[in-house]
Amino acid sequence: MEWALLGLLVLALPVMAIIAFFKSLSQGGQLRNIDLRLREIEKKLGIEAPSPLVVAPRPPRAPAASAPAASVGEKPSALGTPATPPAVEAAAPSATPSAPPPRIPRPQVASKPASGTSFEEQFGTRWVVWVGGLALALGGIFLVRYSIEAGLIGPGLRVFFGALLAVALIAAGEWMRRKENKSDVAGVPTAHVPSILTAAGTTVAFATVYAAYALYGFLSPAAAFIALGAVALATLAAALLHGPMLAGLGLIGAYVTPMLVSSEAPNYWALYIYLAVVTAAAFALARARLWRWLAITAVGFAVFWMLPGIDDFARDALMPHVFHGVVGYALAAALIVSGLYYGPSAVPGKVDGISSGALTGYLVAVAFLVVARNHETLALYAFAILCAATIAIAWRAESATGAVPAAAILAALVIAQWAVEISVGSPLAAPGPLAGNIPELPRATFGSHLWLGGALAALFGAAGFLVQERTKSTTQSILWAAAAVIAPIAIMAALYYRIAVWERSIPFAGVALALAALFAYATEALSKRAANPGSASAAAIFATGSIISLALALTFALEKGWLTVSLALMAAGIAYVESKRPLLFLRWLAAAACVLVMLRIAYDPRIVGGDLGTTPIFNWLLWGYGVPAISFWVAGWLLRKRADDLPSRFADSLAILFTALFFSLQIRHYINGGDIYKDAAPFAELAMHVIVGLTMTIGLERTRMVTKNIVHDLGARIIAGLSFLAIYLGLLSFQNPFFSGEPILGGRYINLLTLGYLVPAVLAGILAVVYQKTRNETYRGVAGITAIVLAMAYLTLQVRFLFQGAQLDRFGASDAELYTYSAVWLAFSVLLLLIGIVRQSKPVRLASAAVMLATIAKVFFIDLAGLTGVWRALSFIGLGAVLVGIGLLYQRLLFPKRPAPLAVPSQTES
Repeated sequence: MEWALLGLLVLALPVMAIIAFFKSLSQGGQLRNIDLRLREIEKKLGIEAPSPLVVAPRPPRAPAASAPAASVGEKPSALGTPATPPAVEAAAPSATPSAPPPRIPRPQVASKPASGTSFEEQFGTRWVVWVGGLALALGGIFLVRYSIEAGLIGPGLRVFFGALLAVALIAAGEWMRRKENKSDVAGVPTAHVPSILTAAGTTVAFATVYAAYALYGFLSPAAAFIALGAVALATLAAALLHGPMLAGLGLIGAYVTPMLVSSEAPNYWALYIYLAVVTAAAFALARARLWRWLAITAVGFAVFWMLPGIDDFARDALMPHVFHGVVGYALAAALIVSGLYYGPSAVPGKVDGISSGALTGYLVAVAFLVVARNHETLALYAFAILCAATIAIAWRAESATGAVPAAAILAALVIAQWAVEISVGSPLAAPGPLAGNIPELPRATFGSHLWLGGALAALFGAAGFLVQERTKSTTQSILWAAAAVIAPIAIMAALYYRIAVWERSIPFAGVALALAALFAYATEALSKRAANPGSASAAAIFATGSIISLALALTFALEKGWLTVSLALMAAGIAYVESKRPLLFLRWLAAAACVLVMLRIAYDPRIVGGDLGTTPIFNWLLWGYGVPAISFWVAGWLLRKRADDLPSRFADSLAILFTALFFSLQIRHYINGGDIYKDAAPFAELAMHVIVGLTMTIGLERTRMVTKNIVHDLGARIIAGLSFLAIYLGLLSFQNPFFSGEPILGGRYINLLTLGYLVPAVLAGILAVVYQKTRNETYRGVAGITAIVLAMAYLTLQVRFLFQGAQLDRFGASDAELYTYSAVWLAFSVLLLLIGIVRQSKPVRLASAAVMLATIAKVFFIDLAGLTGVWRALSFIGLGAVLVGIGLLYQRLLFPKRPAPLAVPSQTES
């Protein structure tokens, strides 16, 4: 046990060091604030601040004869100040303009003292004192240990001598404090010896009382509890005289005391009354000495002490826990909140983190109590009262405004936890045979949560709007408006989920519509008011709330997948509000709405589960993907008008993604009879995907010419790459009907080959033309070659379809079929040549030459061996005629022969 005491003492040292660190930071910040305020006051009064460390030279003594004679009866002014006012003195030289004004020597700035202290100074003035105090505390503990091991004195005398040593150290510290005997060398900051002695004495007192209780049984649990608490409170009181180190020691001792005293039957009332006294003392000390770190630490300890016994169902522990939360909240409001009751002075228009954080800490503790106690009525009402008190406090004290949105979020979370029935496990008994021994608490009825949630929503909403007339800070306006929007919307959504269970509910739709109208009225009212700080920001927040409420009204009133539609429209609506009220958080809120739509789609890509239906185009995919795609295009355009940042790019990315998903899923839905999850992808589906991909690429290329947007650039590249992969690996290879054997459906000339090859060939050609203005030669070459290859594939397979029918994978070909291939290829080559000549395009003419070379190779290597009779002759005659005609075209139109220059006869000299 002695080693345990030693361990506790050693663990207390780093805690005290941390407290001292934060204390120094807070004091440094306070000094900077005081310096800034003094400079502002001097600036307003027109007073120039004196230069630091300036030694003013003594003015030269004037001769006695030149001194003007004093008037009769004139008294010399006190402290050697001149009797003549400065204005009179300033006017005197003007009577003799010839006399030059006396030259005042420039003051010399004293040299700066050396920054920092030497090792010897730190060692002699600080370290030895700190180590000495620690040595005294350890010495007392070791003395008791030695007496136990040697058996010199009995337990009673050990406790007596320990108490005597504690009293002696505390008395020595107090005596030295009164004598003000500090170790100080030439103004170097030193360790305060009286504080060190007092701290050592209180440590020995803690150890003595605990030894009397835990080791020897001299004290009952109640007596030990009282004695340890008394020592802790006395330590806190002594901190008023001895500084923050002692305050930290007393605070730790006071809040750790209940852990040191165990009891088989916990008395929660005694615990929380004691903690109320300790918290009041800590808050009062923090207020008196303006120690912010002490207030933060006390709030943290107080919130922690809400946890023990929070789910003790076997005893009546609820009322003491509620007492602890409410009383602690009241103490924080009275002593910590700046500008309220006994709190520190508040800075006008400033939201104080300590004031808001203290109230928020107790709100969190009571909210957790509500959840852990399964929404018992007392805990629920206590939480609601604290939320209302937070609004009232922030209404009066601007420094606590930060607690208002925190209270709104916590209120929404409490109602949401009740709505979704999230179970909080009990640490008293794990699931199993013992779990039934813990009584199940009754849940609150629908009515209590319904009217309580409605009351909180109305309270936050009304206060957030009405306070806008009296706020003088943009930050306060935003915080109030955010609370006014968050609480009503979140509470309404949670109640709808619990009561209507995602079903169609006209009453909730009416409430959401009314809420949207109220938010719209608030937006309009704030827009028409005088330009107060934050009014524009608050109006934008209320406008966003109106859009969200309207989207929820549509969700509540309509069935199935309308939640997706409403969320998508909300993204565009928020972007529109941002275009009118340029607030950064609105851009991120629009991006968040886009994320919600994406998560909703990921949860159920079919939007309405198995009720998607088989109707082409006009099904839930149109609303679930088409409307969000349009909404994201609009949102990206609106956000991009102000800045090309991450939210706008995110909206543009989702716009491209949802557009592609819309067409892709509509194709799968049409081809597979409504089953978008079918594994197979037939030739027709792949062809339609390629058409959509090439069309989107063309559209994105033309769009990025205008927007210069990197998202449109990357989107065009990705979709084009996927489309070309689908063409070469799918349409021309694995899904080619000639290899796969898939029958060709349709008429003789308009069939699947038209869909799979002719239309993609035309689109690839158009893309090659578009690439001439947007991309380099590589992109144009790939698109052009792809168009030629697809066109050749279409002509070849179409000829085979005309001769072989729907099944193209049959072996063999007739002489007429082989000849037709050559004739069609020659005609296609001539057509390309004519297009190249008309458009004056060398790449197209080169493509014509490539097709011609392929035709020549086919005639000489295939037709010569495969054709017989008249077909062989016609093949060569046709090829020869076409080649001669092409030669004439090149000679006459492209490379005409230039006429030879006329010979000029030489003139003979006469």
